[in-house]
Amino acid sequence: MSVETTEDTLQVWVDQDLCTGDGLCVQYAPEVFEFDVDGLAYVKGPGGELLLAPGSRVDVPSHLRLEVIDAAKECPGECIHVRRQRDDAPVAGPGAED
Repeated sequence: MSVETTEDTLQVWVDQDLCTGDGLCVQYAPEVFEFDVDGLAYVKGPGGELLLAPGSRVDVPSHLRLEVIDAAKECPGECIHVRRQRDDAPVAGPGAED
């Protein structure tokens, strides 16, 4: 993984088609991820509401960067995408270099 600067804003989204419902993401960062009634993980908007539209992205709070990155790395469904906002480069999850 490339070294990120603290100025880089990260965004995260969940591909529900790949989600296994394992729950590691919710354990790592419950402020960012939550399950819906369908048993799949979704990201939460700034007000805590679930963003149910496919591909919905949210900014990763700076104090939760490591938790969100770890969730993406540990996800058994490989469905959590963490990307750098300025150039959409993958930081963790599918497409990211380990």
